[in-house]
Amino acid sequence: MFKFLKEVVSGSGSGLKDLPYNIGDPYASAWGSWTHFRGTSKDDGSQVSIFALSGSNSQDRHLAAGRNGIKRLRTVRHPNILSFLHSTEAESFEGSSQKHTIYIVTEPVMPLSEKLKELNLRGTQRDEYYAWGLHQISKAVSFLNNDCKLVHGNVCVSSVVVTQTLDWKLHAFDVLSEFDANNESNTPMLQYEWLVGSQYKPMELTKSEWNVIRKSPAWAIDSWGLGCLIYELFSGGKLAKTEELRNTASIPKSLLPDYQRLLSSVPSRRMNPSKLIDNSEFFQNKLVETIQFMEILNLKDSVEKDSFFRKLPNIAEQLPREIVLKKLLPVLASSLEFGSAAAPALTVLLKMGSWLEPDQFTLKVLPTIVKLFASNDRAIRVSLLQHIDQFGDSLSAQIVDEQVFPNVATGFADTSAFLRELTLKAMLTLGPKLSQRTLSGSLLKYLSKLQVDEEPAIRTNTTILLGNIASYMNDGTRKRVLINAFTVRALRDNFPPARSAGIMALMVTSSYYDMTEIATRILPNVSVLTIDPDGDVRTKAFQAIDQFLNIARQNHEKLTTGVETGVTDGAGIQGKAGNAGLLGWAMSSLTQKGKPLDNNNSTPISVSNTTISSASPAASNSSSVTEAARPMPTRSGSTSSFEQVMPPSPTKSLDSSNGLGWGDADDSNLPDADEEEGGWDDVLDPFEDESNKPVSLLSNIQAAQKRPVSLPNKPPVNSTRISKPAKETEDDLWGSTPVPAPVPKPASKSPNPKPASSSAPKSEDDLWGSIAAPAPKSTVKPLKPAVAVNDDSDPWAAIAAPAPTTRAKPLSSLGRGRGAKSSQPKLGAQKIGRTSSGSSSGF
Repeated sequence: MFKFLKEVVSGSGSGLKDLPYNIGDPYASAWGSWTHFRGTSKDDGSQVSIFALSGSNSQDRHLAAGRNGIKRLRTVRHPNILSFLHSTEAESFEGSSQKHTIYIVTEPVMPLSEKLKELNLRGTQRDEYYAWGLHQISKAVSFLNNDCKLVHGNVCVSSVVVTQTLDWKLHAFDVLSEFDANNESNTPMLQYEWLVGSQYKPMELTKSEWNVIRKSPAWAIDSWGLGCLIYELFSGGKLAKTEELRNTASIPKSLLPDYQRLLSSVPSRRMNPSKLIDNSEFFQNKLVETIQFMEILNLKDSVEKDSFFRKLPNIAEQLPREIVLKKLLPVLASSLEFGSAAAPALTVLLKMGSWLEPDQFTLKVLPTIVKLFASNDRAIRVSLLQHIDQFGDSLSAQIVDEQVFPNVATGFADTSAFLRELTLKAMLTLGPKLSQRTLSGSLLKYLSKLQVDEEPAIRTNTTILLGNIASYMNDGTRKRVLINAFTVRALRDNFPPARSAGIMALMVTSSYYDMTEIATRILPNVSVLTIDPDGDVRTKAFQAIDQFLNIARQNHEKLTTGVETGVTDGAGIQGKAGNAGLLGWAMSSLTQKGKPLDNNNSTPISVSNTTISSASPAASNSSSVTEAARPMPTRSGSTSSFEQVMPPSPTKSLDSSNGLGWGDADDSNLPDADEEEGGWDDVLDPFEDESNKPVSLLSNIQAAQKRPVSLPNKPPVNSTRISKPAKETEDDLWGSTPVPAPVPKPASKSPNPKPASSSAPKSEDDLWGSIAAPAPKSTVKPLKPAVAVNDDSDPWAAIAAPAPTTRAKPLSSLGRGRGAKSSQPKLGAQKIGRTSSGSSSGF
């Protein structure tokens, strides 16, 4: 009972109740009497190192030296000195004996001797890494001796540990003491020098010549220790006796002169550790220079940074792989994250990251990349988009939807066409990871603007992207977007590769259309392109027609056999499996691009470096080939058949569309942030529902036939009327003189006027004459035939109003000042030839 109460009061219990860390497995070696354990934090599970020193009682001299080391380690801070986190003392009982233990918690480190065995470096790579480690320890010793006037007293392999980033750090401060040069007594300056092995002591310390030590430089003892450290590193074993230091066979020749000066028998002649860093040729190597440059990156100008990062990939190939991944990679990621590194550093980061395991890449590289997407540096954004295929698959859908896409989407409206194109191509990787809300509500609005972009390559790539991401849209979105985007816009683009991309996109997404859409909307639009001026467009048009006719034939066979089906599965290319292949259609770069074709320009154009898939439409993984787009043939004469069927430019034919999203085809690139509607659902298709949407020419004719004719009101006589030229009369399609009503009844009481005969010859400019409505049958007795008039300049003679049943009074009788015409009135609207002489004679 007494033992239990004592343990509770002392706070030890099992010895570690007040220690907020878990003690793990010990390492095989440690300095002096200490034991080095692995450990983790109880709060967040982060890794730490725990050093333990035990004694029989609290007055044990080893524990007293340990307390001295804790005090020094807590107060001395340097990048190359072990970082202190926590310490405690605990008492425990083993049987009837009492045990007192000191615990020191530090950053996670590993004994140097064990880390060197793990790395197993050879040759030049070993020497470069040793040079970097000695460089760090020399800086730590120089800081203690020159800046703090302290003497470490026991520099050796055992007093050096290695961090997770492979940095060397100095610890074992049990012997550390102030350098007391003013004391002329012979009292010991190093109170705990008995802890140091005799093989590591210089001659004056072995003989306890404290007067000589006090008259020597502050670095004399630790310079000797640096020499011992160098010997142990290159010999591969621990120093057994002082005489072994004379064996210099393993010491590199470039380091040998400095090694001998460190071990000088005269304390005052020993080299200062600070000069070892600056003067030694051994420290001038690629690894040391690379790390030093990255540590002072903020002090370098942009030219030096750009030159350094362009050389770094080749340098990294020559350095030890583990050193690159554990040392250079974290420094590089930190430099990019805080803005000190240039855009070329991102390429190096991704190359180094490719050497990591997938889980390590997600842990060490991806967080930095996600933060870089929010950068305002255009060069960083371009580099991210150019290499998105290297890390895009590692991004989770949630990160893409919430953190990456909002930043990437700003590139859709960028003033740089190159950045807009890169942003568009990046959606091939990011699009499948977007939620339906983001895909339909945001991405498609941006794509609707890009499909009428001023750059033909961007319009082409937009169509390609829509074909690739169609499988990720829901059924409603596909029905609203795909056909309108491919037929109304892509197939009518004035850039041949854009029309080719529209045909291929229809073929790839053929499984999403029902037979009604195929027969009434797709086939009519594709058929027009069979006489396209570009040969590649014509070839693909015939391939698409064959594919869709095959689907229609299969549907017919199913209906004939009694199997009802509303949607065909499609025999074409499947969009889900063809993402990589479809990207091959895309324009390779905006640096070499074609200009939009002007229908009124007879000069042929050619587009170079256009990458278009040349595979058969039935192949699911089409291969890409690079070919030059065929030039447009030179057109001469007036209006050819090509010009009649030439698809209009999307920036011209859709300017009259009203609405938002896909129906708003102006040249603006950025969709309004407040738009709630979008898509292609308001884009009109001339082949869609002909009964409800007649063509403009036919509708005008039918409207003219149904228009009621009424008696005009008598205009007031104007004695100052000036006669108009004959050309104005010809432009007035209905003439300047109203046609009298066929019956004397008011027009309001004649809701069903009689249409005129349609026996007039067809106009050559009437493209829709072949599908015009037939002339309506009349049940009224034909009127007395009139004298035929052949007037080719009057396009409306064929639909003139019927002959009047009453004779109109001459104009002269009405007091208008014009002479009456003696000729018999003619049927229909007549061209009145006004002349200046006739007008003057009427007054």
